Amino acid sequence: MDVDKILFLLLSLFTSVSTSQFPSSITVQEWVQQMQTDLVSLIEAESGAQDLIKIFHYYRKHFTVEHNNAQELVKSAASNIQKLLLSRSRALKNLATAAEELQMKHQWQDEFEEGDMLYYNAKDDNESDTVFSKHRLKPDFKEDSAFKRMVSFNHTAVHIPTDIYEGSSLILNELNWTEALMDVFKKNREEDPSLLWQAFGSTTGLARYYPASPWRDKEKVPNKIDLYDVRRRPWYIQGASSPKDMLILVDASGSVSGMTMRLIRTSVTEMLETLSDDDYVNIVTFNEDAKKAACFDHLVQANARNKKILKDAVQNINAKGITNFKDGFDMAFQQLLFVNINVSRANCNKIIMLFTDGAEERASEIFEKYNPDKRVRIFTFSVGQHNYDKAPIQWMACTNKGYYYEIPSIGAIRINTQEYLDVLGRPMVKANEKAKQVQWTNVYMDALELGPVITGTLPVFNTTKTKVDKSKAKIRRNMIDGETGNHTFTTFVKSHNERYIDRAVRTYTWGHIRGTNYSLALVLPKYSLHYLHAAIGDTITQAKFSETLQVEKFDEYGFTFIAKREYCTDLKPSDNNTDFLINFNKYIDRNTPNHPLCNSALVNKLLLDAGITSELVKKWSKQIMNNGVSARFVATDGGITRVYPSSAGPDWSESIYNTNDIYDVYEVRKSYNTHESNFYQRSLDNELYIFTPPVYNFNYNATVDSILVSKAVDLDIDGVKLKPAVVGVTLDVEFWLERLMNTTVKINPSGSKDDICSCQRNDEFVDCVLLDDGGFLIMANRDDYVRQIGQFFGMIDPSMMMSLINSSLFSVRKTYDYLSMCEVHKESKSAAGLRSVYVPTIADILQLGWWTSSAAWSIMQQLLVTVTFPSFSEAVDTNDDLSDDGAMESCINEQSQYFFENNETSFYGILDCDRCSRQFHAEKLQGTNLVFVVADTKLACMSCDQKPLIQGKQPSPGPDPCELALNPRYRKGPQSCFDNNASEQDGDCGGVSGLMPSPWVLVLLQVSLLLNACGNRLHDNSVLLTG
Repeated sequence: MDVDKILFLLLSLFTSVSTSQFPSSITVQEWVQQMQTDLVSLIEAESGAQDLIKIFHYYRKHFTVEHNNAQELVKSAASNIQKLLLSRSRALKNLATAAEELQMKHQWQDEFEEGDMLYYNAKDDNESDTVFSKHRLKPDFKEDSAFKRMVSFNHTAVHIPTDIYEGSSLILNELNWTEALMDVFKKNREEDPSLLWQAFGSTTGLARYYPASPWRDKEKVPNKIDLYDVRRRPWYIQGASSPKDMLILVDASGSVSGMTMRLIRTSVTEMLETLSDDDYVNIVTFNEDAKKAACFDHLVQANARNKKILKDAVQNINAKGITNFKDGFDMAFQQLLFVNINVSRANCNKIIMLFTDGAEERASEIFEKYNPDKRVRIFTFSVGQHNYDKAPIQWMACTNKGYYYEIPSIGAIRINTQEYLDVLGRPMVKANEKAKQVQWTNVYMDALELGPVITGTLPVFNTTKTKVDKSKAKIRRNMIDGETGNHTFTTFVKSHNERYIDRAVRTYTWGHIRGTNYSLALVLPKYSLHYLHAAIGDTITQAKFSETLQVEKFDEYGFTFIAKREYCTDLKPSDNNTDFLINFNKYIDRNTPNHPLCNSALVNKLLLDAGITSELVKKWSKQIMNNGVSARFVATDGGITRVYPSSAGPDWSESIYNTNDIYDVYEVRKSYNTHESNFYQRSLDNELYIFTPPVYNFNYNATVDSILVSKAVDLDIDGVKLKPAVVGVTLDVEFWLERLMNTTVKINPSGSKDDICSCQRNDEFVDCVLLDDGGFLIMANRDDYVRQIGQFFGMIDPSMMMSLINSSLFSVRKTYDYLSMCEVHKESKSAAGLRSVYVPTIADILQLGWWTSSAAWSIMQQLLVTVTFPSFSEAVDTNDDLSDDGAMESCINEQSQYFFENNETSFYGILDCDRCSRQFHAEKLQGTNLVFVVADTKLACMSCDQKPLIQGKQPSPGPDPCELALNPRYRKGPQSCFDNNASEQDGDCGGVSGLMPSPWVLVLLQVSLLLNACGNRLHDNSVLLTG
């Protein structure tokens, strides 16, 4: 056979297959029957087969029979293929080199202006869409025979997974720098015109490919959800890490039944999808004992067939019995470490993936036995929402070079079951050039319908740092080192009540405090870089402005509050505003604002603001107030707050909008420092009308009657931008609820109301809610929702809130409070001894250092109490009311803040539950921090997950210590260290005398140790002041 034909046939296997429709089995059967009837007899009669044989023999002398050398044919074909792949390898290396250089040069941007960046999203429908977003472009496509589809060689195309928000800062920055890959793509094609697809895939899920071509034909796959994710394609998986030997260990004990087991099944199924044909895998389940999940006695190749068997086996796992981690890990290690020359392995990246709801033991002896050199990585997954101790399984991962993940709900499965590839990629990054080897995949089906293909893949390493972390870490290091400096950047700013978070520009300025180990930083927003200084030194003007603060003038100038400050050293602030205001007026009447005991700048600024705001109230008094407004207000940074009409003043308190304690929201002392309030600060950082509901209190049954709306006053003085005040109103909830309902009702030409698809009060079909940008309820069409105005929507309709998050309407950021105090967790006494009594060893007792420890004090206290009150211990054990009531301990609290990160206005989706689904449509209200959500009513679909989504503070183990340990924070040691001295000759290094130290010596040693600990801790403290 011709060598060129052999090569052509061989290469064609790797590029294409017929896409014509395959006939049905019935059609084939009919064809065969007809062939038999019409053709067989004819062929037999007319073919002349026997005649042809005769002819060959007749001409035998005209040909010879030669041996076909298969080895030479293979050698020739291999040489041709090698040349082809070398050409592809050069193209890959060009791309990888360019990508790393472009990434290093890229300057992170928080925001992009229109025209800064243009790209083609492959999922845009070019036939029907006439309006593209500000960053989109529309290529001119032409049919290409090689690609068998419409392509454009003048553009690249971008694909972003459905569950990744296209407008996030991370994606936009990656779109920005990868745009320059276009030149490399073009050059590669010029050098090798036979190249087909060229693509770049990122850990974010973004894929950029060349030439540009629309994504899958919607006419062929109508209404099909696009589940493509480049991170799960064979070429990406193979290039992201070396081959893997993976053992998936599944907890099948009784505690994982129900929703947790369903999450585990789905998680394991998704995990299997991250494996390629080069990987090997098996699944082991355990409860009282361990057993294989499927028929495999050892790890098997992760091909499609084997993965199908394992997926089916996972669906049959039943939860029962108790948990025996030791047996589970024992079987897992035996499968991983078992050597059989007849069984193939990847022999690289040995991994155990543990899926469980928690653990009470670390099983440390198993790891010491099988994994002393940490050759097997342990990845652990805490599945479900529960209160079990996560520390043991976190320890398993951290101690064995793995990683710890949490999968609380179905939305966290996809991302958390593929992030382990980043950990496995670390050795490749460390190896750098050695790891940059082109790999070629097995045959797989092309996502863009080319048919069966093979692909070359090469890793690209990111050696850059996260921008925000780098900025703050640098500032912290400079402060610790006693340096001075300043830096301006965009960061997240939490509201004072910790319910909201905004992205804002802040300028950090820091310097060292001489003679101490401290540094001081001042953090200023842009609008605070300048301020208004009052220049009203003349007593006439001061008196005129002061007159507007008289209590008897409230009807004319509004109910007035002044900030609780020390204006004069002999004028003490009062918790009662009216008393404080009367005392202030009397003081100013007796003394001028320039009195030596007064802060004249502070007093004059207050008077200035009093005069300015009084003029605003005069204008209000001449206007008729809308029925939907219950009050107007103005607040200034100088400390003035005026509420109009004055009748609304006694009930005014910004505390109900500002507290972070949901239990005491209506019990807190009224605060009049409005300029420090949550809504005031948020108004300054947002160019919007900020709607703020009162903080919901489930102990307070009355319906909320007003919503506060505020906006900052933008002032331009000779080109200087300032925001010296905030104005606003309080809205009558009942009035605006009625307006909201009426707005959604359609009027037919006949004049009758069409109640279908409208937001009527307590509608049986739809739920309509207004939420603010933190996810808190503003208004709703259901009475039971109205009673929860101010509540986080995740507590009211958890599954819908999760859908709004997954649709990228809301983003979430977790923050931690490391200085929290929590109630002491009391251990159960059942089936346990006196766990609070520590029994020292002989070695402890013989060491003087032990006697200076808190353990010694604990035992001595127990001994003293037992000797003095013999029945005390027993009494405490039998009466829980006497133990630990009100006791607090240091802990970490976690809180989630939700926010609008993107500028998109419309969001759609369907929430699928076990037995029903709910459609929703959300639209932002432009110029406000509100979003209007219409959804199928929750009451008609109660099978959705109703577990509350908590926004408020809750105890937490804190950030993943394994991740934090990879980038430890900078610390500076003490300037002096006294750990050795040549004249030290004390020979007492232990002995019987150490058992009986003087009680006074013991106390002194305790105090000195505590002071020493405090002293060491002060060396890298930094003081941060925000304003």
